[in-house]
Amino acid sequence: MNPRRAATELLVAIESGQPLDDALTRTRAYAELEGRDRAFARALATATLRRLGAIDAVLARFLQRPLPETAVHARNLLRLGAAQLLVLQTPPHAAVGETVETANAMREARGFAKLMNAVLRRVSREGPSILEQLPPGADLPAWLYTRWRAAYGDDAPRIAQALRDEAPLDLSVKSDPVGWAQRLVAARTPTGSIRLTSHAAVDTLPGFTDGDWWVQDAAAALPALIIGDMSGKRVLDLCAAPGGKTLQLAAMGAHVTAVDKSAQRLERLRENLARTKLQAEVICADALEFRAEPFDAILLDAPCTSTGTLRRHPDVAWLRRPGDVRTLADLQTRLIDAAVRLLKPDGRLVYAVCSLEPEEGPGVIAKALGRGWKRAPIDAEEFAGAASFITPEGDLRTKPSDWADIGGLDGFFASRLVRT
Repeated sequence: MNPRRAATELLVAIESGQPLDDALTRTRAYAELEGRDRAFARALATATLRRLGAIDAVLARFLQRPLPETAVHARNLLRLGAAQLLVLQTPPHAAVGETVETANAMREARGFAKLMNAVLRRVSREGPSILEQLPPGADLPAWLYTRWRAAYGDDAPRIAQALRDEAPLDLSVKSDPVGWAQRLVAARTPTGSIRLTSHAAVDTLPGFTDGDWWVQDAAAALPALIIGDMSGKRVLDLCAAPGGKTLQLAAMGAHVTAVDKSAQRLERLRENLARTKLQAEVICADALEFRAEPFDAILLDAPCTSTGTLRRHPDVAWLRRPGDVRTLADLQTRLIDAAVRLLKPDGRLVYAVCSLEPEEGPGVIAKALGRGWKRAPIDAEEFAGAASFITPEGDLRTKPSDWADIGGLDGFFASRLVRT
């Protein structure tokens, strides 16, 4: 099986609305690959998604008219060929030749092989200079980058630039971060996570089998720290899967109840609990309907557009639509309202989303402040390394352009609330 064909099938699945993670498990052409071919197919699809807007802009210069809507395989194979030339720096004879050969071998793309050959030859000669002249944000859907320009101003181009690079692998450890950084030949981030300086298969690293650490972006590790000392306290992790924050809270000594409505995602959480030998009660339930005795604290990592995670999930930019922002902000408000009955009167709620959209962060909190909550501002000195992430209002905001010198960070928003 040709890895370029497999990568094409992955992009076709994403164009039909499937997340990349689902496509990787459901696409037969990809499943039939092994070893380097499988890794290459995934890397090729991911590189194309990271720069898709710019790739399409370059291709448009050399196409008299767009390919028909029905030519979905040919369109995505052409994108992959251009990505090899423009992003991966594949030698032109290999990128063009292999792409055309793949087209000829695919019934769905065979009729476009000659066109691909002509277009990609022009891309190899003229494409790089066109790519360099494209404006900031050209990689992204126009509606999304326009929103970021309005929200972040001059920082928007830096955010877009940060999304071009693959995210490093961050780990949270149960104990001894200094020792684990040495053992893994890794660096410590300013907030205490362990950041690997090179990529490796996670399950081959020291400490994986013994459950001494788990994979978690450094920004995703911050909301659990905001709750404060919960040792011996009952803490509810709402919308908990895949469970990095559950593991954090359990390692901090809390009695954790983890709730999520996805049974499949909770299986991964149970596996990580077993591997790390940490304890938590795991319940499959809708957070809007869940009932229990009130908790000392709640961590609500709410469903969101996930636009802060495009370094790791570049497909998200192309799966989301403008209307999703308002729909999810409404759901987030309902989840905060539902948390009232699950929290003790003096308890804390930490609300978090991995979104860069203001409506899902400050917008949701503004609504909550008028509905029986008050902000418990986060102090810049509460935990090391996070002072630059604290907003004037006392919330937390990270952006992919933060820590640019050490590999960036996912975009997160978090706010700490108490009941009035």
